[in-house]
Amino acid sequence: MPELPEVETVRRTLTKLVKGKKVEQVDVTWPKIIKKPDDIEAFDMLLHGQEIQHIGRRGKFLTFQLNDYVLVSHLRMEGKYEMGDGSAPDKHTHVRFFFSDGTELRYKDVRKFGTMHLFPKGEEMSTQPLSQLGPEPFEDPTFTPDYLKETFQATSRDVKTVLLDQRAVAGLGNIYVDEALFKAGIRPDTKAALLSNSKIAALHEKVEETISNAVLKGGSSVRSYVNGNGEMGLFQLELHVYGRQGEGCRVCGSEIIKTVVAGRGTHYCSSCQPAIVALKGK
Repeated sequence: MPELPEVETVRRTLTKLVKGKKVEQVDVTWPKIIKKPDDIEAFDMLLHGQEIQHIGRRGKFLTFQLNDYVLVSHLRMEGKYEMGDGSAPDKHTHVRFFFSDGTELRYKDVRKFGTMHLFPKGEEMSTQPLSQLGPEPFEDPTFTPDYLKETFQATSRDVKTVLLDQRAVAGLGNIYVDEALFKAGIRPDTKAALLSNSKIAALHEKVEETISNAVLKGGSSVRSYVNGNGEMGLFQLELHVYGRQGEGCRVCGSEIIKTVVAGRGTHYCSSCQPAIVALKGK
């Protein structure tokens, strides 16, 4: 958290707030966030005079397209951006971008897990962290049922583990994987290679549908997520299984079960998502 819908919402908000602004100075108070270059003075120097021409996104990463560089930012668990309001920064503000028009963008991170990489323009996609990302289920024509089928048939892992693997599908996280699997009627611990063509097609459809709906609603504010304007997402009001353990399924009334899959808390309905134990069929 944040996952693809939350990061996409932040991207859209930041585009309205900072596109076209020119960086005059950068103040870093927690150097470990800056991964490239490894010198915060060089980070400040390289960004000086750079204009934010476009803000993009790849999976869960934001990409600030500048004149000569691309700043790749990963929010991880608790990272967030907000515009400065003239007040003194709090203890969770670790990077401040000062613009030539007198405004300021702040990066705040309670856990300090977020990262920033600064690449010369054109090099950002050929090296980590972006180089190993798979296709994503939002406005990406390479994310197809055939791609999922090929990916599932090449592994012995369960379907949730595969969907959480950013090298297989970029942008998905715990919330939206649980929700998409519920809508497709697939138990999260099902071996991916056992899924039939029809189940794979249903899963592909529900993953794309779930992500698109979440983007439309501004993401899910189940913890501390807010967009660049401090606004909460609304998709959490539509969750069917995630975070609803012990409650009744909204479709059949059966109890929502919580277990652990891929080391993550996992939610499903045992009635709507039956176990698949037979060999796959067509």
